[in-house]
Amino acid sequence: MDTIASLFSFITTPVSWVIVQFHSLYGMIFGPDTGWAWGLSIVSLVVLIRICLIPLFVKQIKSTRNMQVLQPKMKAIQERYKNDKQRQSEEMMKLYKETGTNPLSSCLPILAQSPFFFALYHVLSSIASGKTIGVINQGLLDSARQAHIFGAPLAAKFMDSSEKVASLNASLTDVRVVTAIMIVMMSASQFYTQRQLMTKNVDLTVKTPYMQQQKMLMYIFPLIFAVTGVNFPVGVLVYWLTTNVWTMGQQMYVINQNPTPGSKAQDQYLQRLLKSITSHNEVRSRRKRTIVQAIVAKGPDRNDNERKFVTSLAKAGLAAQPDGTVIKSDTAAAEAESGAAARRHQPKRQTKAKRQAAAAQSGTDKPEQPKDSEDAGEPAKTSLQKGEPQDTKSKPSGTPAAGSARQAKSGQRKGQQRPKHPSKK
Repeated sequence: MDTIASLFSFITTPVSWVIVQFHSLYGMIFGPDTGWAWGLSIVSLVVLIRICLIPLFVKQIKSTRNMQVLQPKMKAIQERYKNDKQRQSEEMMKLYKETGTNPLSSCLPILAQSPFFFALYHVLSSIASGKTIGVINQGLLDSARQAHIFGAPLAAKFMDSSEKVASLNASLTDVRVVTAIMIVMMSASQFYTQRQLMTKNVDLTVKTPYMQQQKMLMYIFPLIFAVTGVNFPVGVLVYWLTTNVWTMGQQMYVINQNPTPGSKAQDQYLQRLLKSITSHNEVRSRRKRTIVQAIVAKGPDRNDNERKFVTSLAKAGLAAQPDGTVIKSDTAAAEAESGAAARRHQPKRQTKAKRQAAAAQSGTDKPEQPKDSEDAGEPAKTSLQKGEPQDTKSKPSGTPAAGSARQAKSGQRKGQQRPKHPSKK
């Protein structure tokens, strides 16, 4: 880990300078040598970094949604050119270019945050080793080594020996309890963030491999944090726990205010929007009007949540307009009621097996129609009528077979029955 952190040594000076500036501010309130002053300095560093990364986070959300929408097309390209990898790559790049999607955009916040993470790790490791780094001089180094968070020094690790922890004026039990609690909280926040993304903000009507990958990451990332967290100093755990909590809150805000179309979160959002519109008979904010305008513009391409929203508006006597506003409309309410009644009285569709059985039964019970096309309206004449010779050699086409005769004896009449001879009347 030290080798990896040293690769980001170019940013240790800016990171250490930001921490010192926040420390000077909080030191005037809590005291320069307290864990609150140094701990809040790290938290403030996280908040500052995440505020700077908000544009990348917005871009990540758009890229993630575009990738979800493109998954069926990508799968079709892979199946079509599965034997030509070069053509497959060309078609993929063409698809990305046409839709303006960058597959790496979803990784931008993590990649942009990594240098700060490793720089902070390098700073705290130097403090643990008693070495000055960046703008942290010897006086600040001694102050940071004396700072404790709930009895655990900022530079202590879960795997440190009792001698090393004792040199930082702390006990091994306090260090391990504090670090274990922080690791569990860090892993739990990461799991919850990924879980709410999968359960609320994903269109479940589209089953793609992307969903399976996200489901795997939901369990893999917390496991990685749990395994690697024992080698992080307490200050780095404070940093990582703060950034996970920030991500969780940021994700909750995005899901509630700008959900993915077709997801459970969109259904909940449209229900809240419907309640607001029906209460005031108008769309009260510009952002909400933009959402209604987008739903109206989709027309027949609306998903189930959007169709449900438009129908509920119509039942309330309101009609959405192309500009995102709503107007009162009795016609829309009447059409919505008639459509609902038609759906209620619509017969239940039978299964394929039942339809085939019914067709076979109707084909068996249907009487044979006359073959004479010239006089289809008259009853068919038989060869046994008076004045016409009986043809005993040829049997009519409707004569039942031996099996049918046996069925007739048992009381089951199948097909046209042969009339009795006139002499037997």
